[in-house]
Amino acid sequence: CRPSSDGEPAKFQPPPKPVIIDRQKQREERRFLSPEFIPPRGRTDPLKFYIERKDMIQRRKVFNIPEFYVGHILAVTTADPYANEKANRFVGICIQRGGKGLGATFVLRNVIEDQGVEICYELYNPRIQAIEVLKLEKRLDDNLMYLRDALPEYSTFDVNMKPVFRLDHEEVPVNKLQVRMKPKPWSKRWERPKYNVKGIKFELPEKKMKEAQKWNKPWLEFD
Repeated sequence: CRPSSDGEPAKFQPPPKPVIIDRQKQREERRFLSPEFIPPRGRTDPLKFYIERKDMIQRRKVFNIPEFYVGHILAVTTADPYANEKANRFVGICIQRGGKGLGATFVLRNVIEDQGVEICYELYNPRIQAIEVLKLEKRLDDNLMYLRDALPEYSTFDVNMKPVFRLDHEEVPVNKLQVRMKPKPWSKRWERPKYNVKGIKFELPEKKMKEAQKWNKPWLEFD
């Protein structure tokens, strides 16, 4: 022990006990940490959302809803009475998550035979049999609806794609890819500041980009 300032030996302090982190327990707890559990602002009926949350937790106890974000590549299997195997499996990239409570939804997109296909799933729909994360990664934006106007290669995925292995303790990687767009017209004017898009490599003339900046309204953030 090092002596203190008054010459007396310092009091012995035992080393801290090691903290054992149970990764499995953390993963189980994250099952109930999802955006749709946050009540919407301005809610008028707290009882409704309380009952909904109870149903959501009960559903998650019997059905595995994995952690996923916009930009993840998922495979969703749903019951389909008209299919040969009574089930339908769709693979695509998650381009949007929305809704609150039992009304939570997510949209998958894939290009099949040169045709863009999008399916909007209700997250707590009992017809969903399985949700599988094939590739875990985030994108620069929280909404990828602009992939509708991007080149098809950015929305094309193998329907027989195998899951990409990832360790539980690894951070979710961020894919900083910037997509190239089809020629105009687009579904929205993505170059305008209000969309704050970071994942598009704009190839517009400088004059067009300057015109888009005229629509910038930074004061709305503080209104």
